[in-house]
Amino acid sequence: MNNEKFSFKKRIKSFKYAFDGLKVLFREEHNSWIHATATICVIAAGFLFRISMFEWIAVIISIGMVLSAEIVNSSLERTADFIKAERDDRKRDIKDLGAAAVLVCAISAAIVGLIIFLPKIVSLFTMILTK
Repeated sequence: MNNEKFSFKKRIKSFKYAFDGLKVLFREEHNSWIHATATICVIAAGFLFRISMFEWIAVIISIGMVLSAEIVNSSLERTADFIKAERDDRKRDIKDLGAAAVLVCAISAAIVGLIIFLPKIVSLFTMILTK
């Protein structure tokens, strides 16, 4: 355990490091661009369809879950590459497991999105077609 005294200055600095990590993610990880685009579309759809507070909560948790999984996966991949540059079955498995975590989160988020937005989209088209 670290016996250092609590410091607000160091806590604030830790936020800077976290934001630096987000910069690295969006600057260097191409899959994060896909997640960012999906995030923007879902947020826009949320405003367009005026989703409820509880639907916003589900959307925000889903977005956070996918982005967090992508960050952890990117960290795992970089760590595996740092430890061992050459190809290895164990390294491949580590990377595949990290990618699987992102996939599971993305599928879950897509299901949440369908549950929230599909009825609203169907209702909109029904209203347009019956006019």
